[in-house]
Amino acid sequence: MRSVCWKLHLFPLAIFAAIACVCICGCSRKGPMFPLDNPTPRADVHSYANPAEWKATRVFLDLDVDFNRKVIRGTALLDLDRGPGSPAPAVVLDTRALKIEKAEWSADSAAGKWNVAKFSVGASDPILGAPLRVEIPPEARAVRIAYESSPGAVALQWLEPAQTTGKKQPFLFSQSQAIQARSWIPLQDSPGIRVTYGAKIRVPGQLRAVMSANTNPFAEDAGGIMLDASTREFHFEQPKPIPSYLIALAVGDLVFANLDPRGGKEGRTGVYAEPSVLPAASKEFTDTEKMVEAVEARFGPYRWGRYDLLVLPPSFPFGGMENPCLTFATPTVIAGDKSLVSLVAHELAHSWSGNLVTNATWRDFWLNEGFTTYIERRILEDIYGKERADMEAVLGYRTLLDELNRLPEKDEILYVDLKGRDPDDGFTEVPYEKGALFLRTLESVVGREKFDHFLRAYFEENAFQSITTQDFLEKLETALFRPDPALESKVPVLQWITQPGVPEGAAIPKSALLDHAAAAAESFAEGKSSASSISFKTWSTQEQLYFLRSLPKSLDAAKMAALDEAFGLTRSGNAEVVAEWLLMAVRNRYAPANPRLERFLVEVGRRKFIKPLYEELVKTPEGRERAAAIYAKARPGYHPMAVATVDGILNPAGK
Repeated sequence: MRSVCWKLHLFPLAIFAAIACVCICGCSRKGPMFPLDNPTPRADVHSYANPAEWKATRVFLDLDVDFNRKVIRGTALLDLDRGPGSPAPAVVLDTRALKIEKAEWSADSAAGKWNVAKFSVGASDPILGAPLRVEIPPEARAVRIAYESSPGAVALQWLEPAQTTGKKQPFLFSQSQAIQARSWIPLQDSPGIRVTYGAKIRVPGQLRAVMSANTNPFAEDAGGIMLDASTREFHFEQPKPIPSYLIALAVGDLVFANLDPRGGKEGRTGVYAEPSVLPAASKEFTDTEKMVEAVEARFGPYRWGRYDLLVLPPSFPFGGMENPCLTFATPTVIAGDKSLVSLVAHELAHSWSGNLVTNATWRDFWLNEGFTTYIERRILEDIYGKERADMEAVLGYRTLLDELNRLPEKDEILYVDLKGRDPDDGFTEVPYEKGALFLRTLESVVGREKFDHFLRAYFEENAFQSITTQDFLEKLETALFRPDPALESKVPVLQWITQPGVPEGAAIPKSALLDHAAAAAESFAEGKSSASSISFKTWSTQEQLYFLRSLPKSLDAAKMAALDEAFGLTRSGNAEVVAEWLLMAVRNRYAPANPRLERFLVEVGRRKFIKPLYEELVKTPEGRERAAAIYAKARPGYHPMAVATVDGILNPAGK
C-alpha cells in the first residue's frame, strides 16, 4: 500500500510537470520553428509581371516557324484572372528582344470579339529583358499579342541541316529555363505563375513538331495536318497548369519508337529522335517504364499522361530538361550500356519534384533540384541496386565538395539570394547535391518508411502548386518535427538552408567499389602498380570516373601515355569518361589527345563538358590561343546559352 500511496501522492505533481514542459517547450515558441528572413518570399525579383492584379491562367499560341528567317511569328493569347480590389489599368508581361506588333483585349476570348489595346515596351535590362505593358479595362479577361521573335532569341537554337545527325533537314529546339521563355513568348515568365496552354504550330511540311504537351504519338493527326504542299500544322494541348519555363517546342526530322514493354499502341512511354539516332536511343532507354512504376510505387501516381523522351542534337546545352510529358535529352547519355541513364531517372523524377510541385521563385530552386536528385537515386536503387545508387551519390558528393571549394560562401547556401543577378548563377551543384544530401540526412534520422510517407503526402498536398522554401519548412515542421521534437537537435535545418558548407552529421554516402577504384588510383600514382594491371575496362562508368578523378591533378607524360594505351581513353565513346580524360589531357598538356579535344568541343555543346575544358585551356597562353581557335569553329553550332558561357570564359568582363 505504501508504494501505491506514494505514487498517488506524486501523480498531481507529474501532471503539473508535464503541463509545464509543454508550455516551456511548445507554448513559449512563437512563430515558425524554422523562420527565414524574407518578408516577401513570394515576390519574384526576376519578373516584371503583376500577378496580384492580373494573373494569366492559360496561354494559347498560334505560331509559324520560319527557318529561313530564324524567327517564330504569330500570336499569344493569355486568359486572365483579375485580382481583388480595384483593377490595375494594365497587365504587365515579360519579353526579351520580341517585336511586338499589336495588342488586343477581350471580355470573353471564346466569343471572338477583340478590341485594340494600347501597349508600351519598357527599357530593356540585360538580365530581365523588357516589360510589356498592355492597357486594359476592368472587364477584360484576355489579351492577345501579335509578335515576332528575334533571330538571336536566347531560348531558341536554329540548326542548319549540316549541324544535325541526318544532315538533310534543319532543326529547332527551345530551352526556356530559367527566364528565357520571354524570348519567344510574351507572358508572365515566373515559376510562381502556372498556366495551362494550347498551341497551333505551323512548320515546313517535311518536319515534325513536338511540345511539352500530352500528345498521343499513335493518333491519326500525330504527324500533323498538311495545310498545303509546303506547310504542316500541329495541334497541342497541355491541360495541367505548368510554369512558363516548362513550355517547350522542338521541330525537326523526328521519328518515334514505343518504349513500353507491352508494345503496340499500349503504354505511356516512348522516344523521339532523328531516324539514325532512334535505334540506339530506344535500346538505351528500355527501362523507362520501370522507372515510372518505381516512382509511382513510392511517391504517388504519375499525373501527366504520357512520358516520352526527345533526343536532341548534341548542341543541346544541358544533359536533360524536364519538360512535362516530353523530356529533352542530350545524345551524350547514349553510352550503349545504360550506364548514364541516371539522367533519365533525374528528368523523370522532376515529374513529381519541379513539374508537379514547383519552386515559386528561383531562390527556391533547390526545392526542384535537391528533391529530384534525391528521388533519382531512389529510382536507381530500385532498378539497378543499392550499389549503383551509392556510387552515383558518392560521385555527386565529391562534385559538391569541389564546387564548395570554388564558390564564394554566398553561393554555398540552398536559399541563395539572387536579387540583381541572373538566376542561372544559382544553377550550381549546391541546389542539386547539397539539397539531396539534406534530404538524405533527414531520411537517415527519421527512417526511410516515415520519410517516404512524408514525401508522398508532400507531393499530394502541393500538386500543381508553386511553393517557397518557407512553405516547405512549415510542412516539415508540422509533419516531422512537431510530432518528434528531438529531431530538432539531430538535424540543424536552418543551418542546412541558410548557411554555407555541409553541416556536421550529414549522411555522407559511401561506396566500397569506389573506395577500391580510389585505392587503385593511389597505387598507380605512387608507382606501385602499372596501368595494365588495373581492371579499368571491366569497371562500371562510375568506377572509371572515380578512378580518374582520384588521380593527382598533375601527371607526367609517361603516366598519361600509360593510361591512354591501357584503357583507350582518347578513343572512348563514353562522353562522361572522355570529357574527364580530356580535362586531364589539357591540364597535363598531353598532346596526343589534342585532335580528339578539338573534335569533342566542336561536336558537343553540353555546358557540363565544354565549360571546364575551356576554363582549363585559358589558364595558359598557348591554351588560350588553342581555345580561341577551336571556339571559332565550334561557336556557330553552340546554343545561345553555351555561347554566353564560353564568351564569358574567353572574354571575361567584355575585355
